[in-house]
Amino acid sequence: MELEDVRLAVIGLGYVGLPLAIEFSKVRSVVGFDINQRRIEDLASGFDNTLEVDQSDLALASKSLRYTSAVDDLKACNTFIVTVPTPIDEHKRPDLTPLLRASETIGKVLKKGDIVIYESTVYPGATEEDCVPVLERTSGLKFNVDFFAGYSPERINPGDKTHRVATIKKVTSGSTPEVTDLVDALYKQIIQAGTHKVDSIRVAEAAKVIENTQRDLNIALINELAVIFNKMGIDTEAVLQAAGTKWNFLPFRPGLVGGHCIGVDPYYLTHKAQSIGYHPEIILAGRRLNDGMGSYVVSQLVKAMTRKRIHVNGSRVLIMGLAFKENCPDLRNTRVIDIVRELGEYNVAVDIHDPWVNAQEATHEYGVTLTETPAEGVYDAIVLAVAHDQFRDMGSQAIRRFGKSAHIVYDLKYLFPAGDTDIRL
Repeated sequence: MELEDVRLAVIGLGYVGLPLAIEFSKVRSVVGFDINQRRIEDLASGFDNTLEVDQSDLALASKSLRYTSAVDDLKACNTFIVTVPTPIDEHKRPDLTPLLRASETIGKVLKKGDIVIYESTVYPGATEEDCVPVLERTSGLKFNVDFFAGYSPERINPGDKTHRVATIKKVTSGSTPEVTDLVDALYKQIIQAGTHKVDSIRVAEAAKVIENTQRDLNIALINELAVIFNKMGIDTEAVLQAAGTKWNFLPFRPGLVGGHCIGVDPYYLTHKAQSIGYHPEIILAGRRLNDGMGSYVVSQLVKAMTRKRIHVNGSRVLIMGLAFKENCPDLRNTRVIDIVRELGEYNVAVDIHDPWVNAQEATHEYGVTLTETPAEGVYDAIVLAVAHDQFRDMGSQAIRRFGKSAHIVYDLKYLFPAGDTDIRL
C-alpha cells in the first residue's frame, strides 16, 4: 500500500481518537467510528463533551470527517487506527475487553493488504499476542501475509491546550519494515513535532508504558516525602521550592494519582512482568503508596478537625473538584472518589462541587450527586481536591465562607499560600 492509497478509519472517538481524527481530516478523508450512538450524534451536531475539540474545529472537520456507529461504513477503509480505552479491573488487572472488541469489529471488515494501527496503552506484546489473533480469527486472514499491524502510542494530555496531537512527537512502528515506513509517513502528515520510528511494535509498546510508570514513581516518592515532612511539622511545598532551586531537581508535587494513564499504565507493565516470572518491587510499591493517598488525606483531615474540636461523626464536608486533574471534565479513574468513600466510613456527609464535570456522568460512574452551588456557612471542612482555575480565582476567603465559624480548609493542590489554609498535603 502506498500513502496515497490509505483510506483511514479511527476506531474510538474519545479523548484520544477525536483529536486524532480531527487532525487527519485536515489532510485526508476520515471515517470516525464509535459504538456510542449518543457520542456520534453529539459530534455530528458539533458538540464534544470532552471539551478537547473546539466547535470551530468540529465544523471545519465536517467536510472530510464522517461519524458513524455502523460497522458496514468501515468496509471501504483499508487502514484502521484503534484508540479505545485500556482500563484496569477492580483487582488492578489489565482489562483488554474494549481493545479486543474493537479488534473483532475490524476483523469483520478486514481485507487483504489492510493495516491495523493501535494507539491504546498496552503491555509489551499485547498487539501481536492478544489483538492480532482476534483479527486473524474474525477475518480468516493471516498476519503479515494478508494484513499487517502497527503501533503508535497516544500521548494525549486531557485539558492541555498547549501540548496537542500535532505538537507532541510521535513514536511509530510496524509489523514489517515496509509497514513501519508507511505508518511513519502517515503520521508525519499531521505531526508537526516529528516522529520517532522504532524497530518493533514491542519497543513502541514498552516505551509508552514506561512513560507514565516513571511519572507514577516520581510522584510516589514526593508523596512519601510529604508524609514524612508532615510528621516532622515541615511544610512540603516550602521544601520542594527550596530543592527546586537546583537545576536538575524534578518539579513533581504530591497528590492523588488518577486518570487514564498514570494510575493505570504501571499495572499493565507489572502484569506482563509477573506473567514471565518476575515480581516487580519498586513499581508496585509506588502504586500501593499512591493508591493509599486518599485514605491518608482523610486521616490528616480527621486529625485536624479533632484538634479544632470539630465533631467528625455527622459532620459535613465540601469536596471541591472531582475530575482527575485541573481544568478538564475527565472523570476516568479519579482518586478524589477515594476521599469521598473514606469520609463515608466516618459517617460524614459529603457534598461535591465541580464546575467542569458532567453531573450525569458523575452519577453514572461513581453514584454521586454533584452540588451545583455550595451553601455558605454550612461545612465543617472544605477539601480543595482539584486545582481548577475557578477555585483559584475565587480566593481563599470566598472559599472559607462555605465553612461554619469553626472549620478546616485542606489544600491538596497548593492553590493558596500556606497561611491562607489550615493544612496542606
